[in-house]
Amino acid sequence: MRYVLLLRGINVGGRNKIVMADLRQAVADLGYDNVETYINSGNLFFDSTKDRREIVADFQTFFTERYPFVEQYALLDAQDYQAEIDQLPAWWQEELARKDVLFFTEGLEKQTMIDYIQSLMLGDEIVFISAYAIYWGKYSEDSYLQTAYHKQLAKSPFYKQVTIRNSKTFSAISNYLNTKKILKVTDL
Repeated sequence: MRYVLLLRGINVGGRNKIVMADLRQAVADLGYDNVETYINSGNLFFDSTKDRREIVADFQTFFTERYPFVEQYALLDAQDYQAEIDQLPAWWQEELARKDVLFFTEGLEKQTMIDYIQSLMLGDEIVFISAYAIYWGKYSEDSYLQTAYHKQLAKSPFYKQVTIRNSKTFSAISNYLNTKKILKVTDL
């Protein structure tokens, strides 16, 4: 089975640096196959016959020992990712100022976060909640600083417990999971 592991908060502003080539080699050394990365923000792909619990346990130990600053990550297999794409709302295909995907990470109190988001008064924005992520669209760049996303969610404790990808990266990951080699792997 093909998996994507989405790391949170690495290589941002020069902090929590992980060299992707080193990460790929270390994960291959753990026994995972066809290990690859896409861009420098922690999108790791691999193949495994292990079950999900074994993979999560492997990576919890791996990050604790090798990269202790990696505390949150999301793990999805190719079928889960495709299921996410298949259920996207129509507005996701529209031209919006910003579209972000906030993936739930391992161990996150998902329902508490969902309840919090559903309580927010949305302004110039739209939200869709799925099994693995929250899809957040912002209609206008001019009003971004006034959105619930910027004023409330970004300041909540939940914001530090999700890993975020913009719509372009979300699509690239999808293409990569489905075709493996269409996109160029970047070794930044």
